[in-house]
Amino acid sequence: MMITDPVTFAKAIADDTRQQVMNLLCCEWLCVSDIVERMGGVSQPTISHHLAVLREAGLVNTRRDGKQVFYSLDQEAVAVCCGTLLQRFAPGRQYIPVSQIELVG
Repeated sequence: MMITDPVTFAKAIADDTRQQVMNLLCCEWLCVSDIVERMGGVSQPTISHHLAVLREAGLVNTRRDGKQVFYSLDQEAVAVCCGTLLQRFAPGRQYIPVSQIELVG
């Protein structure tokens, strides 16, 4: 696993479209056309661009099946990057486990 520096990680997740793509890839393998279909209204070149940014940041896994490339979110890389940010900017703090946080929205 490639360790992404915090700035690259922050830039990669700063875009709303990339966050939506990451959400889609969270628990399954999808090809570009699957993502385009599920995103509705986002073009194939745009999705490919966002996947390239996520790939360069080391946040997605890829596998080839014939001519198609399938993507999934590298959850371990996301966790490591988040942990790195916490260690760098909030050392010594105690955190509430995500499972105990109630999300609003």
